[in-house]
Order: sequence, then structure tokens, then C-alpha cells
Amino acid sequence: MEITEKIRAAASIVEIASQYTTLKKRGKKWVGLCPFHPEKDPSFTIDEDKQLFHCFGCGIGGDLFSLVMEKENLTFPEAVRFLAEKCRIPLPETRQAARESRLEEKIFEINEKALNYFRNNLFRTPEGKKALEYLKGRQFSEDTVKKLRLGYALNSWDSLYQAFKTAYSPQILEKAGLIIPGQKPGEYRDRFRGRIIFPIFTLTGRVVAFGGRTIFEAQPKYLNSPETQTFTKGHILYGLNFSRDSIRKAGEMILVEGYADFAALFQAGILNIAASMGTSLTPQQAAQIFRYAPRVIINYDGDDSGLNAALRAVPICLEKGLQVKILVLPEKLDPDAFIRKYGSEKYLGLARRALDGFRFLLVQYSRGANLNIPEEKSRAARQVIQEVMRIPDAIVRNEYLKKTAEYFRINEATLRQMLEQSRKPAAATSREEKDIFLPAEKRLLQLLFNQQEIARMVLGEMDPDCFRGLASESVFRYVLESFQQGQSWSPSSLQEKIDSRLLGQLCRVLQEDIPDGSIGEALDCLITLKKNSLQKKLREIQREIALTEKKGDQEKLMSLLYQKHELTRQIMTL
Repeated sequence: MEITEKIRAAASIVEIASQYTTLKKRGKKWVGLCPFHPEKDPSFTIDEDKQLFHCFGCGIGGDLFSLVMEKENLTFPEAVRFLAEKCRIPLPETRQAARESRLEEKIFEINEKALNYFRNNLFRTPEGKKALEYLKGRQFSEDTVKKLRLGYALNSWDSLYQAFKTAYSPQILEKAGLIIPGQKPGEYRDRFRGRIIFPIFTLTGRVVAFGGRTIFEAQPKYLNSPETQTFTKGHILYGLNFSRDSIRKAGEMILVEGYADFAALFQAGILNIAASMGTSLTPQQAAQIFRYAPRVIINYDGDDSGLNAALRAVPICLEKGLQVKILVLPEKLDPDAFIRKYGSEKYLGLARRALDGFRFLLVQYSRGANLNIPEEKSRAARQVIQEVMRIPDAIVRNEYLKKTAEYFRINEATLRQMLEQSRKPAAATSREEKDIFLPAEKRLLQLLFNQQEIARMVLGEMDPDCFRGLASESVFRYVLESFQQGQSWSPSSLQEKIDSRLLGQLCRVLQEDIPDGSIGEALDCLITLKKNSLQKKLREIQREIALTEKKGDQEKLMSLLYQKHELTRQIMTL
């Protein structure tokens, strides 16, 4: 039996959770106040039979190990040891698990030293003085620079590497995301060069990664650490360690795009803020927002890219139960530029008048459509209906349906009929087609080819792992490559790229008489395909675990168990 299964058999999730909150039996479930966020009414629920917990307030959930990891701020190997000792279960040799834990701690240690190095560069070098002048020119005070612990990366090929190479190997520095291999064997270069450094912190204040803003107009303008053993970009909101108490107090978060936007608002005394670090909002980030506040104002850049990112974010927020508003600043200004030009009072005045998120969604989906033309009105309305379907609360869903009917001047009963039609499964297809495409795979292909205006908004979110191993892998790869090269795509261009049978199936799928989709539906398909990919990896890992147990290789077993837990955690967060 795996060590994790032994622990599950011996430990009760109810007993462990009772150490963090008071639980009461309600039917088959146990309920109590959530130990992860303040609340007056209990929304923390435990299913003792399934050994799972979930909070309907902040959205956090998982198994026994996830509970201990979150509450005790432990890594997976540390949580295994913690629970094994509590249950008095002897641990097998855990050299690999210990190595994984040591790697995380080593990266945290290096990051903290790197931050001290960057701060020293900013305040104690001639080049750093020029960087400080740049920050002053952007109207950032020295007090703000110190509070946010900003630094500077010298405009040198390898100054950080040279400073750190005697204490740390290049392999560990590369794993920390601070250096990259050079063109010659054994050559390494600094990842960040000539950039203002914004450290990214965990909620407990540990340095998890860095963001860098060039002061030499290099490309890209902003550069982030890669994903590492300690850092997953889409799971963290920048600045939340500074602002979470203010967000709780306000009951509302202002979400901006970048580091400079956060710093400008922070300096202006607007503290209920966080930044999504230039990425589209993810479901994990939305759940994190809901943990601290029920309302969010999204204030991304006012250009087309920012508006599209806000449009993608609205359905995600609605699905997570957030009340969402959209703030679009005049003159297409970003928050940093607006604060410098007009000040905080005018900004707050506009924030109080921010557009309702659902109204924004209605306006954006009908933009460019002539609502006097029935076909165009129908197309826009159906896109909105797809987003309404995703809202879990029946009362909220009903109210937004009414707003949709009023906006498009469509009979509400007609919209309800459209909603019911959208919920019905697609008409049965041939056995041959069913064997080729998964449902999410098929629907995403239809959206990518039939609604390229939606496709261009979601292709940036597409991870090649999502479609690896699918029947249509070559089609998705072609679409993604075309998008990255700024080219259009069509079935006719695939004639010489894929076999005729696959092309025939694709054309048959694209010719189906189906309603228009939405950005939210496309993102749902991506999530489903990603979950499918992760589940496939999980099955492979499980087979390896069974073989490794028979061989008695405890070191490899702990490594596989850790991989299994990480895959399970990723699946649960989708």
C-alpha cells in the first residue's frame, strides 16, 4: 500500500480539520467556518466518506494533504511527513521527496538573496542611480520603491551569474529562473538585464519570482520569471501580500494588469488592489479574489488587447460568483498614466461609476453587429446566452437572462427557449466521427474555424499540451502556428498538411448546423482538454507507481507520489 493510502486509512480529515475550525454534523456532511477566510456563516464543508473538503465561500478545496499544505504552509513531502508522524506511521526512505523539498527551499533562499542583490544594485551602484532617476521620472517616490522592495538588474550579460556562481551551481540558478544558457557550451547569461525588478511574493511574504521592466526600451517591455518549482504564474496575484487586508476591509478589489499600475495606485493610497501580471485572468485567480472580496473592478488597459482581456475575464468572474465591474479609462490610458495625469480623486470617481460587467459583456458582444438585422442580432444574443449558461446560481442566471432580453429587445420566453436548446446535447453523429473527436475537441475546432474573431481572443491561452495525442493534434498545431505568424487559417490550407480522412472529418464537423459560441465556451473547451491531458498523465503515473511498488524502489516511489499529487492538484484547480 502506498504511504499516502496508509495515511488516508489511518487519518480522519474531520479530526485534522477540527484542529483548525469547529465542525458540526449536518446530514452526511460536516460544516464549519472556513479556516482560510473570515466569514460569519459556515460555508466550509467536509465529505467524510470521500475524504474531501470544499469551501463554498472562497472556493478552496482538496483532500487531506491539500488541507494540511494550505493551513501549515507545507510542501507535499512535508505534509506527508507531518501526517505520518501524527498517525505514527513509519515513513519509507524519502531521499527523493527530501530532495524535492530542498529544491523548493533552495529556490526561495536564492530568490531572497537575488532580491537583496537587485536592491543593492538600485541603491548602491552608478547604474542603479540612473534607474532611480527613471523611477522618479515615472513619479514613483523612494518610499514606494522601498515598501514594494523594488530593485534593479544591471545591464550586463552575466553580472548576477558572476556574483552567485561561487555559492550556487548554474543548474540550480537556472531552475530558479535567474539565468539562461548562452550560445556556447557552459556559457550562461542573466535572464534580467537593464530592468527595474518587481519582486513577486507569496501571501506569507516569501519571494517566489520576479518581474522586470526595461529602462532601455528592449523587447519585451515586461519580462517575468518562468514557471518554477515554486511559481505558477496563473495562480498568483501580484501585490496581494501587501493589499489583502485592505481588500477585505473594502469588500472590493480593483484588479489591474501590470506592476507599474499596481505601484501607481498603491502610492496614491488606493490599497484594495492586485495585478494579474499582464495575463488574462484565470479561474484560480478569480477564486483567490473571491476569498477576500465579493466584488471586483477590472481596470485593464484601454486598448483593444485590454478590452479583450476584460471581456474574457467577465464570464470567469460571473462563474465564480463575483460581482464584476469594468473600468475603462479615457484616452485609452492605463492606471499608471491616468494617476500621473489626473490624480487619485478623479480615478476613484470613475471607479465608483464603473460599468456593470454583464452590461460590458452585452456591449462588447454586440459591437460591430447591426441589431436591426435579425441574423446579426441572433448571433450576438446566442453568444451572450452561452455565457449566461455558465453562471451556477439559478437566481443570478435568471436576472441576467432578463437583462439580455431587455438589451436585445427579444421576448424573454424566446431567450429561455434558446437557453434550453443550447443545453441539449448535439445531435448524434456517426460512429466513425465519435471515435475520432472528443466533444470538447470537436466544439473547439468549430469555434476556431467558424468564429475566428473569438479564436484570436483564446489562442493566446492555448497550451500545446492540451491537444497532444488528440486525433486533431496536427490541425490545432496548424491553427496555433498560423495565429503566431499573424496569418489566417482555413480547411483548404490543410490539404497537404493532414491525411484526407482527417480532413474529411474536419469538414463534416465544420458543416454542422450549430449555434454560435462564445469566448467562455471556447475557454471551457480548453480547460476540458487540459484536464483530459492531465488525467492521461495521471493514469500513466499510477501505472508506474504500481510497478515501482513491486520493485521496492522507495526513492522513485516518493518521486512518483509527489508527481501524482501535483497532477491531482492541477486537475482539481481547473
